[in-house]
Amino acid sequence: MFVGRDKELKALNNLYTSDKFEFVVIYGRRRVGKTALINQFIDGKDAIYFMGVESNEKQNLENLSKSIMEYSNGILTDNFFASYQAAFEYVFKIAEKERVVLTIDEYPYAARATKSLASTLQLLIDKYKASSKLMLILCGSSMSYMEDHVLAYKAPLYGRRTAQMKILPFDFEESCRYLSKMADEDKALIYGIAGGTPQYLLQIKDNLSVEDNIKNTFLNPVSVLYEEPMNLLKQEVREPAIYTAIITAIATGYSRMSEISTKVGEDTNVCARYLKNLINLGIVKRETPYGEKESKKSVYGIEDNMFLFWYRFVLNNSSLIIRGATDLVYKKIEEQLSDYMGRVFEDICTQYLWKQLLTGNSPVEFVSLGRWWGNDSVNKCQAEIDIMGEQDNKTALFAECKWRNENVDLDVLEKIIERSKLFHYTDVYYYLFSKTGFTKGCLEKAKEMGNVTLVSYKDIIKTIV
Repeated sequence: MFVGRDKELKALNNLYTSDKFEFVVIYGRRRVGKTALINQFIDGKDAIYFMGVESNEKQNLENLSKSIMEYSNGILTDNFFASYQAAFEYVFKIAEKERVVLTIDEYPYAARATKSLASTLQLLIDKYKASSKLMLILCGSSMSYMEDHVLAYKAPLYGRRTAQMKILPFDFEESCRYLSKMADEDKALIYGIAGGTPQYLLQIKDNLSVEDNIKNTFLNPVSVLYEEPMNLLKQEVREPAIYTAIITAIATGYSRMSEISTKVGEDTNVCARYLKNLINLGIVKRETPYGEKESKKSVYGIEDNMFLFWYRFVLNNSSLIIRGATDLVYKKIEEQLSDYMGRVFEDICTQYLWKQLLTGNSPVEFVSLGRWWGNDSVNKCQAEIDIMGEQDNKTALFAECKWRNENVDLDVLEKIIERSKLFHYTDVYYYLFSKTGFTKGCLEKAKEMGNVTLVSYKDIIKTIV
């Protein structure tokens, strides 16, 4: 089942119809759906598809030769090109007469086995780009390799690409397309548990309850997702044990660098290096209070919902899971699930606000959104704002998000109004987001003020999905 990626497919098709040489770099984390996107794009087109494997040059060159010959002759043969240069030159010459797509998937595997591969491609691109109608796609899951050896300034292929795409996990709207049969609330819960990575969403059965899905995937030792985070780290990094310790610390509430360092037992400089790699992998994110580019108040959080869920609930309960105590572990999860969903709901609400802006329905034309935390000098305490966004030095919006089984009362509105006064905006707009709804007092006050928008989760579903 292929869903989503409408923008990416449109961009690729626009490049395809240019009828001139195009060189597209596609990269992104494993399981995010890069190969599925490429296969969807080349379906029905004249295309040669080759996937690099973790083997030697001979094996990869033979596989490439087979793909080229199958395209040219329609049959598999045992005739192999003598070199990559001969193979690629053959394809470039074919593409002088007709539009051909050549995809090299998992390019890093082939390039590591043949150090001269990038230089060979550079030579042939420079030689044929003016006369060829080839559309070349290089795709890779090794983020660091693609960025350092394909996209970087010092890389041989730098300056040759005509487009690049970093494929990210689905947002909430796209994820819901996989979960069409589920109840609206369950869609949010599954998004919070599995995230937006297509391969993870494919493990979810939308005709089952959230409980059954958790038990069948995360709490089942034979499930694909049971050891997925550990397996992915082993493929991406050299010292998975330290990375696991850092992710576990963050997932269980240690968010500041000093806290992470103490919990893990490593120097802050060491932790900083590992955190940088985790950020590049899209697993961890670094946040600063909204409006502050560099701050000693920076905190770290888990970017990927599946990793957050797994490191918070699965890893520490692995002994129980292995022994079949599924119901006991699920009971522990269920008790904390509402609290866990708080930050996930903030993310969903942020996506809602972006959609309002892009459809012209936002009272504030913000350029970014984020969390803010800091000192409340009036009440002499620490304060936090779930979401805020600034249009200019006069206009801003402030939002509070509540994922709980009771209507949001007037006190929540009063609190966000009070906290907005820590800033000096003159035109202020407020959003309150609620899982269930709002009390009569809150509704009346919002109507009286005129600059307050109350949004229930049902409203979000109607707008986003």
